[in-house]
Amino acid sequence: MWDKAPEQSSSGRNQKPRARGRGRLLSYREAIREGLLQAMEQDRRVFLFGEGIDDPAGVFGTTAGLQQRFGAGRVFDTPICENTLTGIAIGSSLAGLRPVLIHMRTDFLLMSMDQLANHAAKWKYMFGGATPLPMVVRAVIGGGWGSAAQHSQPLQAIFAHIPGLKVVMPACAYDAKGLLLSGIAEQSPVLFIDHRWLYDEKDAVPAAAYRIPLGKAHVVRKGSRLSLICVSFMRKLALQAAAELAKEGIDVEVIDVRTIKPLDMVTINRSVGKTGRALVLDFGYSFCGITAEIAARISRDVFGSLKAPVYRIGLPDTPTPASPVLEKCFYPGPDAITDTIRRIMRGQKRVGKHR
Repeated sequence: MWDKAPEQSSSGRNQKPRARGRGRLLSYREAIREGLLQAMEQDRRVFLFGEGIDDPAGVFGTTAGLQQRFGAGRVFDTPICENTLTGIAIGSSLAGLRPVLIHMRTDFLLMSMDQLANHAAKWKYMFGGATPLPMVVRAVIGGGWGSAAQHSQPLQAIFAHIPGLKVVMPACAYDAKGLLLSGIAEQSPVLFIDHRWLYDEKDAVPAAAYRIPLGKAHVVRKGSRLSLICVSFMRKLALQAAAELAKEGIDVEVIDVRTIKPLDMVTINRSVGKTGRALVLDFGYSFCGITAEIAARISRDVFGSLKAPVYRIGLPDTPTPASPVLEKCFYPGPDAITDTIRRIMRGQKRVGKHR
């Protein structure tokens, strides 16, 4: 039904977006909207619902105009009742539909945790795989605008901890469309998390529908001295840091994991086995987070190849502040990455505050 577009070049040395083949430059938000539109055109079982998806803003522009295109029967607004909405998604999926439930914030997916963890994640397993449960739950992370402690929590590690859930976190428009179409086609529940700082980022995106397999990381930039393993928005910062470090002769390899569950440790271990050094990046909390899981697996799998301990950068173990000044301290930037890598290359034991 859908063509698979060619993968992106792995060199990554020219970071300016450019069209590949017939791909056009689209923003991340436009790529998500196009993916939803094409999924609905090609499969009448797909429908969208959630809080505010039919308003003029259309969830940061990702659902704008879709109700006018497909009608209120397939794209509709809902009351604020996250647990009930997730139950509706589960029930409609079991009835043969393919729901896409859209949330503005992961913070309020905690209201749906019973439905997600005890029902959606377990149904297929409890029935021996005989009952598929195709459903996508889209949610958004990211700070700014004083979103503070209750509207900007990056809770991806909590959902990745639950057996039976798949967790997808794209970092560019090309991946966003391809991974979304793959998620909608899955036979299991998929949590699809956007970082809202990515919505205006542009990339070349083919006009045709295509899928990118879940659980396949992407080597965005090849290098030989250190492996930068990044999640979501951290890819952008990693490439900025890699370009800066290249001027100093530090050749860094950048890997975008794309999906944190399933996690492509084959690609990660191959890279770290080659470079001997690793720094793991995520805009999530470091304590019990995605960076901790990846670092632990690297240390177990390729310990003999390591030339330095595995380090990581994430968010500190504190609620998100509302003040712009404090936010600037709370969120790491490219300088935190370059400073940490320089210290790793010098063999220093203490490499930075975001660990």
